[in-house]
Amino acid sequence: MPHPDLLFPADPRQREITRELYAHVRDLPLISPHGHIDPRLLADDEPFDDPAHLFVVPDHYLTRMLYSQGVHPDALGVPRRDGSTAAVEPREIWRTFAAHWHLFRGTPSKLWLEQTLDGVFGVTAPLSADTADEIYDAVAGCLARPEFRPRALFERFNIEVLATTESPLDPLTQHAKLAADGWGDRVVSTFRPDDVVDMEFGGLTGAAGTQAWRQRVAKLGEITGEDTLTFTGYLAALRQRRAAFLAMGTTSSDHGHPTARTLVLPEPEKRELFERGLRDEATPADAEAFRAVMLVEFARMSIDDGMVMQLHPGSVRNHNTWLHGAYGTDVGGDIPQATDYVNGLAPLLSEHGNDPSLRLVLYTLDETTFTRELAPLAGGYAALYLGAPWWFLDSPEAMRRFREAVTETAGFANTAGFVDDTRAFCSIPVRHDIARRVDAGFLARLVAEHRLTLDEAAETAADIAYHQPKRIFKVVSE
Repeated sequence: MPHPDLLFPADPRQREITRELYAHVRDLPLISPHGHIDPRLLADDEPFDDPAHLFVVPDHYLTRMLYSQGVHPDALGVPRRDGSTAAVEPREIWRTFAAHWHLFRGTPSKLWLEQTLDGVFGVTAPLSADTADEIYDAVAGCLARPEFRPRALFERFNIEVLATTESPLDPLTQHAKLAADGWGDRVVSTFRPDDVVDMEFGGLTGAAGTQAWRQRVAKLGEITGEDTLTFTGYLAALRQRRAAFLAMGTTSSDHGHPTARTLVLPEPEKRELFERGLRDEATPADAEAFRAVMLVEFARMSIDDGMVMQLHPGSVRNHNTWLHGAYGTDVGGDIPQATDYVNGLAPLLSEHGNDPSLRLVLYTLDETTFTRELAPLAGGYAALYLGAPWWFLDSPEAMRRFREAVTETAGFANTAGFVDDTRAFCSIPVRHDIARRVDAGFLARLVAEHRLTLDEAAETAADIAYHQPKRIFKVVSE
């Protein structure tokens, strides 16, 4: 079992208060409104394959670190871009991983995995080359039992709502199956239109990028029956797909653009950008301008249909070109970059930032923006909320820095609660628990400094862990 005071402050008085606050939130249900679990996992409810494919192969947090220290992705079973994989047994993947476990000292990955092995699978032995087979067999034995199938774990994890993420081109077959099984209000989709908006999606630029984009836009037209070779038909098709997602229980959209730039243009200029893409004439500047235009269009759609809008810019996708070329996207080749929110969002906020019908949740990979940009923006516009630290920042230290940086200006009410943003299903409860522990510690300091009463801190702890994400992401009706 983890130490009961894991991540609690060292100061005895603050630690005592943290224990009491954490007790208020420890057993609250989990709201997971932003994540990347494959819905097929819960729709099919089949047993997990093996420990290596459960923990190592799909987790770019782990494979990225190992690759940085010379472990080839083939040795970890990472699928190649062409769909093939190296002939390596799952147990060998696990042994390689365990032999390099020391590389993760001090990282959130170490914390997540150790707590998952202990809390979910009852494994308390330290992971190492010597214990690799013992732990592999223990986890594999658990995975063969019905209580470790995905839906049973979902119940055990006390997940109230979990959001997956799908493209407008996804037929939502898995979500239809979940709905038919009575799970439609517990596992919902998130509308993620990047692939039909970004002319450089997947790292392709120039004509190669626009040709692939044009094919996806054409498929969007086939799905909806709209003429997506016109800008008007393209927007109509997106609205139609949003309506289909909403009918399946979706409450939010998600936009992962390289920057936070938004742009308001006259209709003819928007059409010309779109048509240049269709003609394979779009420059990188055109692609960026079209993404910026579409963020404003999606804000308008959100005002009309009520979807919460999430924006997480700031990642240079596929920076490691060899890794991308050999293994594709989402394998650890992305790098954060500085992001300008104040100027980037100004056009959108000038148009819609004071509309109470818009709800825009902002994330960042650039901590320098917490105090300088994001907190003042969220504290100054009714439409804005701050998303939790995510991806490169989803560590206990960054979570503490987030609270310290934004609370004085934005308060707690302008933050949207924790999101686990994970593909690793079994780590969901651990990630939420860590966030609750860190927030309890931060609030305990405010109590110890006589800035909050204990009752105020306890109420706030429950709000940011549970009540605010439900309300802000519209998981339940208001």
